[in-house]
Amino acid sequence: MNMFTEIIMDYYRHPRNRGKLAAPDAHARDTNPLCGDTLEMSLKVENGIVTEARFDGTGCAISQAAASMLTEQIQGKPLATAKDLNKDDVLGLLNIPISPVRLKCALLGLKVLKLAAYPKLGAELSREEEESL
Repeated sequence: MNMFTEIIMDYYRHPRNRGKLAAPDAHARDTNPLCGDTLEMSLKVENGIVTEARFDGTGCAISQAAASMLTEQIQGKPLATAKDLNKDDVLGLLNIPISPVRLKCALLGLKVLKLAAYPKLGAELSREEEESL
């Protein structure tokens, strides 16, 4: 097992920011029907800054690790940062080769983060952007 695989397994076994927030300012849930991953994300936002981010769900190590990593990335940053995050950012966090079949697993957290953040930002996830996730 290489170092990066070990990091993903650590995030899977010991997720950061797992749980639910009471009365979140932003929340979304989605599934990956290809492999059955489910994920929800809750955000607390004060003055445009994400003060807390939590995720919950079930799924493979890649989907759960990526969601955990994304909550760490977004906390303390402007909510608008969610609009700028993309596939390459998530793949960079995971830092392992992701097969086309596992790509939807890796990107589910990003999709759910955007689904939570966009309404709060007065934006909508475009069909093109959603299909790329």
